[in-house]
Amino acid sequence: MRIRRCAVLLLEPREEVGFDLEHLLAGGNGLSRECRWLALAPHLGAEIEVDAAERELLGAVSPSEWIDARELGPDTATALKRLLKEGLLIGSGKRHAAHRERDERLRTTYWHPLAGVLHAFTRWNGADAVANMRDSGTETALQMRDVLGAPPVEAADRSGAAQRLPLPRSVPTAFDELMARRTTCRNFDTARLLPHALFAQLLDRVFAAKAQVRVSDDTVFLKKTSPSGGGLHPVEAYLAVQHVEGVAPGLYHYHAAEHALEPMPSPDGPLREFVMQAVAQQHWFADAHVLVLLSPRFDRTNWKYRHHAKAYRVVALEAGHLSQTLYLSATEAGLGAFITGAINEVEVERAFGLDHISQGALAMCGFGWRGEVMETTELDPANEVWIAADG
Repeated sequence: MRIRRCAVLLLEPREEVGFDLEHLLAGGNGLSRECRWLALAPHLGAEIEVDAAERELLGAVSPSEWIDARELGPDTATALKRLLKEGLLIGSGKRHAAHRERDERLRTTYWHPLAGVLHAFTRWNGADAVANMRDSGTETALQMRDVLGAPPVEAADRSGAAQRLPLPRSVPTAFDELMARRTTCRNFDTARLLPHALFAQLLDRVFAAKAQVRVSDDTVFLKKTSPSGGGLHPVEAYLAVQHVEGVAPGLYHYHAAEHALEPMPSPDGPLREFVMQAVAQQHWFADAHVLVLLSPRFDRTNWKYRHHAKAYRVVALEAGHLSQTLYLSATEAGLGAFITGAINEVEVERAFGLDHISQGALAMCGFGWRGEVMETTELDPANEVWIAADG
């Protein structure tokens, strides 16, 4: 059998600190320290602890050149068997086909190694963001200040006041008024259906292709309302529709070129439970009429930016651009909008049939009618939203 190492691998020496009563009684500080070596391979997406022999073997095997396993010698047999089973070493045999196929998929998606590790190992699975805040005592701004101490200053000061050059304030226009009303909505009116035409308008303005540039039969670039690195527009929109006239509640993929919905299989269990799990139990976002998963096709971005150190960054920037376009489009339409990165990517990927290697979950945004009462606090210091609504 031939073997080689997986394409991307990071070895992390992680120190774990615990309480040691005997050490304390002996005059020490009472802390025990243990170093564990963890293998982080993006095609696996799970941490794997390795011992010294396994660590040395991983360093001895090339990720690009196949070799006969018998060349390694009998003293490596135990480490070789386990590393093949875990997928850190890739074998040519049938029993190793699953790991080999995933490793090959990572290779042909042309990830930058550090970006691949970052994306794979910052994904959540079953996280509860609300419980985490409650348990850490950081649910409110005042609690954060008490627990975390003072934050860095709100506006950086690089010179004294006497050296600053004042600039004239702009004369407010309708666009300034629109931006002043842009806030993150955490209170949605679930009893009021979103009209079908308004739903379609938001998708059209934010996610639809407005024009195409056909370079060849198999090479097409789209023009959208938000900028994208290399003009590639890899971020797809996957929808969880909850309260829209004429659209059955469920999961959909938005086809950007056709401005159409593509129904997808229902999630396991009720839609509301899936949405709550998707946004890590942030119930104030789970009430949105429409939730949109921003799902980058990394294979499209990396087709141009192969192994590029900035490829992942431009994808993240695109998600931010789409978010802002959604905020302004929703505000102009009299709706509320939100975006959150605190999502359970693993559950979302499973529901929409995505593979984090070639296409994953980056953030969740959404929109809908604002609630009449601010039950969950929103940041509206200029009182452009709630005072105006009360009046």
